[in-house]
Amino acid sequence: MTRRSGWPVESAVEDSGDPGADRMDSGPPFSSRAEKGAPRDPAEQARSICLRLLTGMPRTRKQLADALYKREIPEEVAEEVLARFEEVGLIDDAAFADAWVESRHHGRGLARRALAQELRTKGVDSAVIEDAVGQLDADQEEDTARELVARKLRASRGLERDKRLRRLAGMLARKGYSEGLALRVVRRALEEEGEDPELPEHHF
Repeated sequence: MTRRSGWPVESAVEDSGDPGADRMDSGPPFSSRAEKGAPRDPAEQARSICLRLLTGMPRTRKQLADALYKREIPEEVAEEVLARFEEVGLIDDAAFADAWVESRHHGRGLARRALAQELRTKGVDSAVIEDAVGQLDADQEEDTARELVARKLRASRGLERDKRLRRLAGMLARKGYSEGLALRVVRRALEEEGEDPELPEHHF
């Protein structure tokens, strides 16, 4: 997968994908900071907030805009600062999406559907999401599903074949794989292991 810029992949995925893990603590209200000698100029304050948040990990424009809104930065000031950050490359939603897809797919085995949902929660534009997840083709996605099943197959031994099917296919479903792909991959893995390939149909 070609990355559009130098965003470090590891930095882009410090959270678990859980929206609750993506909180951005932007500190106390602007008025209280001003009383402590913080910059009173809203533009300077906005730049300071954005730089501090970007120091920890890449952020989408929407995430930074939300942080500025919570700090009561005037909308026109926020837009001006965010536009400038985009202009100089400090905000790059396309690069963020590419890094997110690459790391979350290879690191956690997430399928395109799950990756797209995560990026939507971060405010990434639909066209950018489509481009990023489109870099994973169907063969690559299926290969990853097979690897995931292979890792979990041994732990399911000793269970009834029907329960193994449901457990392994359910694991893939939670990672965003389609029902058809999940069932096909699990059936093949069980067949190769020596299980009866004629497993019953199931929905999960």
